[in-house]
Amino acid sequence: MDYYSEQDRLIALLTGELPVLRAKLKISQDELSRRIGISRQTYSLIETKKQKMTWVTFMAMIAFFENNKKTKDILNYVGLTSDAAFKALLQK
Repeated sequence: MDYYSEQDRLIALLTGELPVLRAKLKISQDELSRRIGISRQTYSLIETKKQKMTWVTFMAMIAFFENNKKTKDILNYVGLTSDAAFKALLQK
């Protein structure tokens, strides 16, 4: 398993789900960006796929969405948190 290609794949998977996850929580880009510790501008660039998120930002978003009942099921449905590659990357 190539560590960086797996990170890229998981980041792309989460990026594609960001509008749905944020809508499910009914929060603004500003609110979400403050909660995960990045600027609203950076978040907007990530959500519109104009900038790739970092692994640290990915982990912050996973922690935020995984700890919310409304979005946890979505992460499981798309296979993010149950993904074997994701679990392997957490062990490194």
